[in-house]
Amino acid sequence: MTTVDRDDEASLVSPELGETRLGRWRVSTAALRAYTMVFALIAIWIFFQWKTVSDLYPYGLFLHPVNLANLLKQMSVTGVLAVGMLFVIVARQIDLSVGSALGLAGGIAAIPALASAIVIGIAVGALQGSLVAYANIPSFIVTLGGLLTWRGVILYLSKGETIPVRLPVFRQLGVALLTPASGIALAAVAIVAVIWLTIRRERARRRNDLPGSGTAAIVARILVPSVLIVVFIYMMNRQGGVPLPVIVLLAVAIVGNFLTQSTTFGRYLYAIGSNPDAARLSGIDLRRHILAAFALLGALVGIASLLHTGRVGSASPDAGTLMELDAIAACVIGGTSLMGGRGKVSGALLGALVMASLDNGMSLLSVENATQYIIKGAVLVAAVGFDMAGRRKS
Repeated sequence: MTTVDRDDEASLVSPELGETRLGRWRVSTAALRAYTMVFALIAIWIFFQWKTVSDLYPYGLFLHPVNLANLLKQMSVTGVLAVGMLFVIVARQIDLSVGSALGLAGGIAAIPALASAIVIGIAVGALQGSLVAYANIPSFIVTLGGLLTWRGVILYLSKGETIPVRLPVFRQLGVALLTPASGIALAAVAIVAVIWLTIRRERARRRNDLPGSGTAAIVARILVPSVLIVVFIYMMNRQGGVPLPVIVLLAVAIVGNFLTQSTTFGRYLYAIGSNPDAARLSGIDLRRHILAAFALLGALVGIASLLHTGRVGSASPDAGTLMELDAIAACVIGGTSLMGGRGKVSGALLGALVMASLDNGMSLLSVENATQYIIKGAVLVAAVGFDMAGRRKS
């Protein structure tokens, strides 16, 4: 392992531990990247808050509760897609068709029933996953074909016309708000969960004879998230309540985090992405797990299509255009490696929030579409470059 003298202020990376040591401080590269993205997000928020100061909003519009609610509604769609994309990317695959599949699922759901969106999403994901896993066609080619095919299907079915959403419950999925009382109850449950998880973590460390955290660290792990939860609920209640799409996103994130971190299925996906040959020799059924990852992504595409179509109020043939790139960018910005084997749901959500913040902020400033594409493309390239640089160092 690479070592460094206590007084040496140079930064070195330990290949085995994936740690950066600065003087007396040792921080994992994953944690360092997470902190960097959090600081970048804060900088983005401060910039847009400053640029949206006006006579009507003397303190800025960007962080106003109403705009924050709109930002989170936008993020919910990208976030759900990013969680699904994470399953595919950590298994060293890719899906370029989720935007077109979202448009197809949303368009079909606007006609007969809501459940059809999820059924269509699973069917699309399973079909493409089967071609990748059993026909050995590269996922890039399969899903690139899907990007064109599913867009063509929805254009054919809709005859190029926008389909209005007629079911009131469908519309509510994208715009409904929880009552303030429900938001307070949700905050209480979330704070209890934070306390329970913190205590559980400390007990697990003691059971495994690991050093426990100090009292100050434990209090900080409870207090900081609790304060953020209270502030969030307060701001959302000021504008009417917590948006329902945010609740859907949180539910998807919790399930996604459980699957990736606490199940054999999740561990096998990481193993496949890290070293497919070793995973196969260890007895893991690569084909079945890759198929399952694509099908799971398809189900989440269906859920995202309901949120998007409900928020917009109609299903258009071009719905979901370029959303696959937003989902991939959210994963990569959040620390997911396109080489497979690394990534977390929390990182994907952070990346989705960065992308949504850029979209929302630039829209508030009336930045033209051409400039928006350039900025988002530059952010994606920078995130991939940062990931590759970190891999070369380790």
